Amino acid sequence: MSRISYENDIPVTADVEVESWAAALTPRLAQFAAVARHEHVTRAAQELGVPQSTLSRAMVRLEEDLGVSLFARRGRTVALTPAGRTFLRSVERALAEVDRAAESVRADADPAAGRVSFGFLHTLGTETVPGLIRSFRVDHPRVRFQLVQNYGEAMIERMRAGGLDLCLTSPVPDAPDLVARRLDEQRLRLVVPDDHRLAGRRRVRLAEAASELFVTLEPGYGLRRITDALCAEAGFTPRVAFEGEEAETLRGLVAAGLGVALLPPPAVPRPGVAELTVTAPRAVREIGVAWLDGHPDTPPVAAFKKFLLSRRGQLLT
Repeated sequence: MSRISYENDIPVTADVEVESWAAALTPRLAQFAAVARHEHVTRAAQELGVPQSTLSRAMVRLEEDLGVSLFARRGRTVALTPAGRTFLRSVERALAEVDRAAESVRADADPAAGRVSFGFLHTLGTETVPGLIRSFRVDHPRVRFQLVQNYGEAMIERMRAGGLDLCLTSPVPDAPDLVARRLDEQRLRLVVPDDHRLAGRRRVRLAEAASELFVTLEPGYGLRRITDALCAEAGFTPRVAFEGEEAETLRGLVAAGLGVALLPPPAVPRPGVAELTVTAPRAVREIGVAWLDGHPDTPPVAAFKKFLLSRRGQLLT
């Protein structure tokens, strides 16, 4: 950054270190725009509600910081220099963007028509989440949703980065920076091809599938961790034929005979497979809602969080 001084009425600039132009200049940008608009310091000061002397000093300091003359002065009347006109164009764009940003965050926080950024698992997207939103909007018809469908770890990282207000995930996370509440549990089934040796059964112990090839979700997915843990509890490590990203894809691959899978119930029954109740070990996954600890909620987020917590034990019904 340069600072301007005058010797024999000739401007002389000297370099001055500055860490951030925005931090140094922002407090004076609206003042500069007002002076430029009125071309008169006193009238601009009246509009801004500041003393004329304060505004005059602020404009001199702004020029000193920039090392550029922005105004040609004739008493209290001023005219922009070519540099001043160039600077004004960018200042007006910057101030307009600040106005838009302020209006956006105020609109998102509006109790009646604000926004909720909500993440959820793929397997909850067909019926559960649409049903929740439909029920919530009975009393909050104008609240807007920004929806993100992903696996649990990705949603939590996005939430930590500020991209989500809360998420519906499984397993229920346990981390010091999060608050998580269990809402419900979902029974998992052993899904086998309809011509499989176990297809005629209604119930099965998971150990009976120890010799089978499994199709599973990729490592990092909550359902994959649950599958590995249940198989370990049943006394075996699953042999994996395919790792995917979406439960219904796995169900289709089971129907094609590629392997068996532990999956939540489908939204719509799928032909070509048999879905068996697992009697041992207890095959369930817990569904919970999580949010950042200490993160202040806007009114619409607080309302939706309260609604979700009121659905404990009824989330999947």
